[in-house]
Amino acid sequence: MLHQTRGIVLHHLRYSETSVIAKIYTEKFGLQSYLIRGVRSPKAKIKLGLLEHLSLLEMVVYYREGRGLQNIKELRPAHAFKSMHTDIRKSSQALFINEVIFKSVKEEESNAELFDFLFNSILELDKPDLFLPDFHLGFMVSLARFLGFAPVRNYTPGSWFNLQEGYFEAQRPAHSHFIFPEQAVLFNTLLNHDTSQPISSAMRKYLLNKLIEFYELHLPSFGELRSPEVLHEVLKD
Repeated sequence: MLHQTRGIVLHHLRYSETSVIAKIYTEKFGLQSYLIRGVRSPKAKIKLGLLEHLSLLEMVVYYREGRGLQNIKELRPAHAFKSMHTDIRKSSQALFINEVIFKSVKEEESNAELFDFLFNSILELDKPDLFLPDFHLGFMVSLARFLGFAPVRNYTPGSWFNLQEGYFEAQRPAHSHFIFPEQAVLFNTLLNHDTSQPISSAMRKYLLNKLIEFYELHLPSFGELRSPEVLHEVLKD
């Protein structure tokens, strides 16, 4: 049966001389794997360029529940990128965000609220003439809510953020997974989407590493990320 749905490309790999398998997070069916035949051939109806990371798609797909590989009838772009692939700062953020989604979003059923958040976040990142150096930090904070472990906004001056429990507390935690009070005040601004306090590249790196640690603690299968070092280098002062 044919279905129309939107999709977000997360990954693709070569399957044969002319075909690929693409991991696409869809609005109707969650995360799905699609076998796309002939996409690497010169006369391909579906062009490989449509499968760049975080590409936003309008799709006509075949869907069979429980099938490991689904099939696609039609693909077309839902949005033509304006700055995300030409601004190295944004493309570095996009590469990181793509890796975070790929390692954390695994559900194979519809989640319209999560899909809309991801879709709209990518549109926000691509806005011309707007660059937010801390965009990826705010994205991770917001995504955690959809994944079920949102940080609690209970900050008080001088408190520590307990990464293991996900909340601020007055005393230093008994383990090593925490954010010091000096940095917790800036972490609290992220939780409240407050961009009025500029963050240095060193502090941005520190908070990103702590957010990655937070994800690792709450998603055991999260694994190691490859993109942060590139991001740190591109966004340094």
